[in-house]
Amino acid sequence: MHDTDTGRVALTLPAATFGLAPLAHRVALTAGWTRLALAWLAGACGALAMPPFGFLPALCIALVPTVWLLDGAATASSRLGRRAGTALAAGLIGWAWGFGYLTAGLWWLGAAFLVEADQFAYLMPLGVLGLPAVLGLFYGAGFSAARLLWSPGPGRIAALAFGVAGAEWLRGHLFTGFPWNALGMALGQNLWLMQAASVIGLYGLTVLAVLCAAAPATLADGGGGVRRWGPPVGALLVLAVLGLGGALRVPAGPMPEVPDVRLRLVQANIPQDARFNPRNREGILERYLGLSDSATAPDRQGLSDVTHLIWPESSFPFLIQRDPQALRRIGSALPPGTLLVTGAARADEPLPGERLHFYNSILMIGQDGLVGGRYDKLHLVPFGEYLPGPVDSLLRALGLKQFVAVPGGFTAGESHERPPLAVPGLPPVAPSICYEAIFPGAVASHRERPGLLLNVTNDGWFGDTPGPRQHFAQARLRAVEEGIPLVRAANTGISAVVDPYGRVTGMLSVGTEGVLDRNLPRNLRERTTYVRFGDVFFTIMLLGCGVMALVARVRRAPVPPRGASM
Repeated sequence: MHDTDTGRVALTLPAATFGLAPLAHRVALTAGWTRLALAWLAGACGALAMPPFGFLPALCIALVPTVWLLDGAATASSRLGRRAGTALAAGLIGWAWGFGYLTAGLWWLGAAFLVEADQFAYLMPLGVLGLPAVLGLFYGAGFSAARLLWSPGPGRIAALAFGVAGAEWLRGHLFTGFPWNALGMALGQNLWLMQAASVIGLYGLTVLAVLCAAAPATLADGGGGVRRWGPPVGALLVLAVLGLGGALRVPAGPMPEVPDVRLRLVQANIPQDARFNPRNREGILERYLGLSDSATAPDRQGLSDVTHLIWPESSFPFLIQRDPQALRRIGSALPPGTLLVTGAARADEPLPGERLHFYNSILMIGQDGLVGGRYDKLHLVPFGEYLPGPVDSLLRALGLKQFVAVPGGFTAGESHERPPLAVPGLPPVAPSICYEAIFPGAVASHRERPGLLLNVTNDGWFGDTPGPRQHFAQARLRAVEEGIPLVRAANTGISAVVDPYGRVTGMLSVGTEGVLDRNLPRNLRERTTYVRFGDVFFTIMLLGCGVMALVARVRRAPVPPRGASM
C-alpha cells in the first residue's frame, strides 16, 4: 500500500518490471549528501538545454531523476515527521537542483569580475556561486509545493510542473526579477516550437517544457498501460503539435518591409577594459565613425543611403550631451536624412543641494546635434548599475560599489509605462537597454502598439561565453511574443534584425567587428494572443496542473479501515 502523505512510490516498484525501475529505485533511496549531489548534477545537466547548446533531451536528463528523487523524499524525512518533513526534504532537493542548474548556466557571470580584476576579482565567488545559491531558493520552494501535491503515477508530473513553473514566475518578478534561462527557453530556441510563445508566453512554455521533459519518469513505474506510457506519449504528441502549429504559423516568404527605412547597425567590438577609459575617447569615437561610413557592398556606399544608424549601449566613455565638439563631429559625419540612435550615459543638471543624477539612455543625434526625445533605462541591473537601497549605505561603507563606475550609480527613468519612443522616420519604437529585453510582457507598451523593438546592449562584460548568446535568444523570443520585429545593436555581439516570427534576417556574431545593413520588417497586423491576454493562459495552465495533481492525490489517498483511530 502506498503512503500518500509520505509518497513511498519508488520503494514499492517491482525491480524487474522495466529497465528503468531498478535505476529509479536506487535514485529514490539515496540520502544525505549523495542525494543533494545527485540533484545538483541533474540541475547542471539542464543547462545544456539552454542557449547556445539547445540540447532539449538534456532537460529530460535533468528532470526525470528529479522526479525519482522526490519520490524518495519521504524516506529522507522520516525523522522530521510526515508532511512538513517531506516538504522540507523536497525543498533541499529543489535548492540543490536549482543551485546546479544556475551555476552551470550562469558561470559566465564571473567574466564581469575580471574586467577590473584589481577591484572586483575577489568578489567573483559571490557572482558565480552566491547568486545561484540564493536563486536556488525559488526552486526549493517550488519543489516543496510540488511534493505537497505528490502522488504515485502521472499526477506527480503535473505537480512538478505546478511547482517549478510557479517558482520560475516568482524568480522573474520578485526582488526586481531575474527570469534568465527560465526553463521555457528550452522550447524557445527552435523556430517552430517558439511560435507557441505568441499565445502562452515564456512562462507558458515553461509549463510545457517541464511536463514534457519530466514525463518519461513514469516509464519506471510499476503496472502498465496508460499510467506508464500515457505521459511520455502525450509529451511527444505535445511537441509534435507545437512543431506542426509553428511550421504552419511561420510564412514561407519574408515579411513585408517598412518603406523608406534603411538601417545600419554598428558593432565596434571594443574590449570592455578599454571601453570606459576616458583616455580612449578619441579612438572610440573615430572607430564608430569609421565603421559607420564603411562601404559594405557595391550598392551600399557608406551612409549615403542609410536612414537610421544604430550604435549600442553606452557607446561613449564620456557624456556626449555635454560635449559640443563631439556632437559637431558626429553631426558633420551624418548625411542629410540620416539619424543616429545610440546608447549613451547622460546626466541631469542637479538642483541646488542635490547630487548629479546619471542615466543609462538612448539618445538621437542629427546633423544639428541632439534631436527629439530620449529613453532612460527603467529596469537597472542590481549591483551592476546601482546598489539596492536597503544595502546601499552598508556596502559603500565597506568600500564596495557597482560595476559601472558612475558616482552613486545610475538612476532609473521616471516613466514606468514604457511609452513608445518617437524616432523620426520610424514607426513607434519600444526601446530597451541591456537585460530589459529578458522580461516577457514588459518590453513594450500595450496601449499604443509599437512598430519595432529596439534593444541596445553591451555584453562585452562577458566575453565570448554563453552569456551573450543566451541574452540574444531571450530578446529574440520577445519578438515572437509581441509580434513585433527586433532591432538589436550590441557592442561585441550579437547584433541582429529579427522579424516578428523570430526569423533572423541578419546578424553579427559574438566577437566580430562590422556593420549590418538591413531593411525593417513590418510588425504583424494583429496583436498576438499573448499581447492581448498576457499571462492569463499561463495562469490557467499553472492552476490546471495544480488541480490535476490535487485530484490525483485525493484519488490515491488510502481509505482508513473502519474503526481506525484518526
